[in-house]
Amino acid sequence: MNLISEPGAGALILRVQEERIDAAVAIQFKDRLRELTAGGEGPVILDLSQVTFVDSSGLGAIVGAMKLLAPSRPLELAAMTPNVARVFRLTRMDSVFRIHATAPETALHVRAAG
Repeated sequence: MNLISEPGAGALILRVQEERIDAAVAIQFKDRLRELTAGGEGPVILDLSQVTFVDSSGLGAIVGAMKLLAPSRPLELAAMTPNVARVFRLTRMDSVFRIHATAPETALHVRAAG
């Protein structure tokens, strides 16, 4: 599971660099997220802009990650593609997570763009 960790303003940003979070990668996703968030503080924002498909196992992995981090580190979601947003809406998980329309910028993105 390819997750990139970037420090943001007051939050840790995890950018998912995969098209799918499904049964094939759900356990790897949770393990990698646990590894990247160990020992930190503050919110974690999961950038889902590259993810086009989430199945029930993937949804379970994201919810499991939220429970793993809570209550000291809220898991927030950002930049959902339409198909992924639909899954969260249909399962009413959109009322459980704080969801951002776009992913936050970081110093790494500002440098790369400039």
